[in-house]
Amino acid sequence: MGQFVELTAADGQQIAAYVAQPAGRPRGGIVVVQEIFGVNSHIRSVADGYAGEGYLAVAPSAFERVQPGVELSYTDAGIQQGMIHKNAVEALPAPGVMQDLQAAIGYAARQSGGKVGMVGYCWGGLLTWRAVCTLNGLAAAVPYYGGGVTTPDEIARQPKAPVQAHFAEQDGWISLASVEAFRQAHPEAQVFTYAAGHGFNCDQRSAWNEAAAKLARERTLALFARHVG
Repeated sequence: MGQFVELTAADGQQIAAYVAQPAGRPRGGIVVVQEIFGVNSHIRSVADGYAGEGYLAVAPSAFERVQPGVELSYTDAGIQQGMIHKNAVEALPAPGVMQDLQAAIGYAARQSGGKVGMVGYCWGGLLTWRAVCTLNGLAAAVPYYGGGVTTPDEIARQPKAPVQAHFAEQDGWISLASVEAFRQAHPEAQVFTYAAGHGFNCDQRSAWNEAAAKLARERTLALFARHVG
């Protein structure tokens, strides 16, 4: 359903992005932000799914500045390699990867002719939270179990558009106490928790929880229907 294109960030950096086109005129655009495993088959299938709902979906490579063409599996080795890439991206001088996400937002807006939402998973959830707080052009944002979102520094950020956040109740990376702190600090956001583990949305991971993934997706689509189109 989709194909890779090249985006150009504000500093001239070329960024690969997977783009999935809807069957008809787009309702709007959705930027899909990867986990630490790159724009792999799962993230491409997520983008395809949003295209199936009528959105033009764009999944930029968040690792492009440190390692192009990353596509990792959900193994211990994949996690280790993904963390190396993620840490390298986080160490880039500002604005780093954020300008790549801004390029994806701009592309989604131009190509769809409509508003743009963003959804991100795991590390992509953190990037989605940062994007809705610091970038321009987002009409809604949905971070899924974003590692780091519930730390004090991130909680202190203020979103520029509606946010819906999904967390797992059996998440070894994100405590429920920190989720509650995020909820208390951001009454304007919708915050949902699920009886599932970290990564519950991914059907290629052992943590996949079909019921939780289905409900979270329904809620995500409802938010995008209200604010994106």
